[in-house]
Amino acid sequence: MSALPDNERKAAWASAVVCYLVWGFVPLLMQQIYAQGPGAWEIVAHRVLWGVVAAGVLVLLAKQGRQVVAVFKNPRTLALLFTSSALIAANWGVFTFAVNDGKVLESSLGYYINPLVNMAAGALIFRERIDRIALAAIALAAIGVAVQAFALGRLPWISLALAFSFGGYGIVRKWVKADAQTGLLVECLLLAPFALGYLLFLGEAGHFGETPGATWWLIASGPITAAPLALFAWAARRMPLSAMGFLQFMAPTIGFFTGVLQGEPFKALHAVSFGFIWLAAVVFVIGAVRGGMRAAKEAALEGPVPEAQSKGTV
Repeated sequence: MSALPDNERKAAWASAVVCYLVWGFVPLLMQQIYAQGPGAWEIVAHRVLWGVVAAGVLVLLAKQGRQVVAVFKNPRTLALLFTSSALIAANWGVFTFAVNDGKVLESSLGYYINPLVNMAAGALIFRERIDRIALAAIALAAIGVAVQAFALGRLPWISLALAFSFGGYGIVRKWVKADAQTGLLVECLLLAPFALGYLLFLGEAGHFGETPGATWWLIASGPITAAPLALFAWAARRMPLSAMGFLQFMAPTIGFFTGVLQGEPFKALHAVSFGFIWLAAVVFVIGAVRGGMRAAKEAALEGPVPEAQSKGTV
C-alpha cells in the first residue's frame, strides 16, 4: 500500500473509529425497527432501498456521478461489487435475525472473530506481515470458538457467518477501484431489484406506511446502513486490514454489553469462550502496538516521504 499523507492517514483512522462506534449501537437500532413489526428480511429490503437514497446523496455531494457510470462500464469492477453486495446482504440478514432473536451475544462473538479473519486474509492475500503474536491471537480465538460451540451444543453458525461474510466483504472492497460512496451506491443498486421484488411479494403484509413509527424507522435504516459502510469502505482502502481489525473490537464490545444487559443467557462456558476471545484481542493489540512502534522507527530512520511520492493511488 502506498504511503499516505499524514492528514489522510489520520482521516482514515477517524473514519474507522466512527463507523465501528455506530456499528456497536446498531443492534439497539435494529431492535427498535423490529419492534415496529417488520421481520428480518423486510428490514434488509428497506435497508437496501433507502440505502440507495442515502448513498446517492453521498455520491452527489462528492460529485462522483461519472464514476458510477464508469463502474457500470467496467465488467471486472461490477463483478467485484456484485460479489461484495451479495456478501453484505447475507451479513445484514443474519445480523438482523440474530439481534432480534435474542442472540446479540452470539453476533458479538462473530465480530470478535472477524478481525482475526481480516488478519489472516491480510497475510494470505495481501501479503501483510504476520508474526508469532498474531498467530497466537488466531489460535486463542479458535479455542474460544470451539468452547462456544461446546457451550451451545452446535457450531456458532451465526458468529461464523457474520465473521466470514463481513471478512469477505472487506477483502473484496479492497480490490474495488472505486471510491467508497460510489461502490456503496452500486452495491445498493445491484441489490435493489431483489429488495423491491421481496417487498412487492409481501404486499399488504409489509409494514411501510402502517404507522408513522414503522415508516420513520424503515426510512432511517438507509442512512444507518449507508453512513458507516461508506466510512468503512473509505478507510479500508487506506489502512491495512490488520489495523482495521484492531479497531473493530470496539463494535462487538458494545454489542457484548448490550446482550448481557438485556439478560441473554451467559453461563460459565460462555464466559470461558469470551475469555479466550478477549485474550486473543489483547494479544492482537499488543502485536499491533509493537508493529506500529517498529514501523515508526523504520520510518524515522528512512526520513520523511517526499510529497510527490506520498500521493498515489491506493
